Amino acid sequence: MDSTTLSDLKRIYEQKRRKAIQDAEIRKKEIYHKLPRLSEIDAELSKASLSSAMQILKSSQSSLTISNLKKISDTLQKEKIELLQKEGKTLEDLSPIFSCSKCKDTGYIEKNGKTEMCTCLKQEIFNIEYNKSNMGNLEKENFSTFRLNVYSDEINPQKYKSNISPRENMQRIEKIAKNFISHFDDPEQKNLIFMGNSGLGKTFLSNCIANEILKLGKTVLYQTAPVMLNDIINCLFDKPNCNKNIIENLLSANLLIIDDFGTESVNNMKFTEIFNILNTRLLNQNRKITKTIISTNLNLQNIYSIYDERIASRIVGYYEICKFFGDDIRFQKI
Repeated sequence: MDSTTLSDLKRIYEQKRRKAIQDAEIRKKEIYHKLPRLSEIDAELSKASLSSAMQILKSSQSSLTISNLKKISDTLQKEKIELLQKEGKTLEDLSPIFSCSKCKDTGYIEKNGKTEMCTCLKQEIFNIEYNKSNMGNLEKENFSTFRLNVYSDEINPQKYKSNISPRENMQRIEKIAKNFISHFDDPEQKNLIFMGNSGLGKTFLSNCIANEILKLGKTVLYQTAPVMLNDIINCLFDKPNCNKNIIENLLSANLLIIDDFGTESVNNMKFTEIFNILNTRLLNQNRKITKTIISTNLNLQNIYSIYDERIASRIVGYYEICKFFGDDIRFQKI
């Protein structure tokens, strides 16, 4: 990761946090202006806390003092809440509204006594370094814009090689996708592989899933197979301008979407790297949930003929296979 990128993001986060705090102060002043009693309550709470602290220092009956303080505090807090409710407000209206409730727009959280990067900041970095050119349609491509009626309801075994219509097939795949999202944190939940010709909605559905996973506060990294493998090889050979964090990010992202699987030029070295990525992300489930979606124009027979047994067996054993079929929907109004 470019240090300039992180510095720029830290500056943006600092600005967001400062604005959230300033906006909260403005709201608080407006509310307190309408309800002067709130200032009095705050003053009484502070006075009670200070008085109790002094009594604890002077007396051995600290438990009794703390009990009295709790009664006073509870009474005053109840009055404060009731006053706010009469104005259609809550205690939250007095506090900053941060875009990320976990890190409060600092970009970092405390976990097990250590400071680590929040998922929201990681995702911002992923978006800049990998996703911007690939996941630019997330606002438009989501389940609210997903339309089954663009798929034919014709049952034509000869044409589609299936006893169900493309629309019914997509209904099944949509259900699988939503189940994948709702059980994302289940180690037993399989990964997904979308198989089928271009123009059948594989990328669209991947973006639908990505949207929902991002809402869960998890990280999503999108890569096309050719770019991903080239970046890995460049990193391994320490070529100029290579992204030295590429392998770590590919392994640690909560959801990795690999698009255009099968369009990369293949050799033994790339076979090894594909296997390492897929297998390590499967092993991660023992300590961290990492799931993968593969999108490809290949079928299973192609995968077995192109890739070695190790890769094919991982896909068959640990991925739910979703076969897309039908007519190209790219030129239809969705």
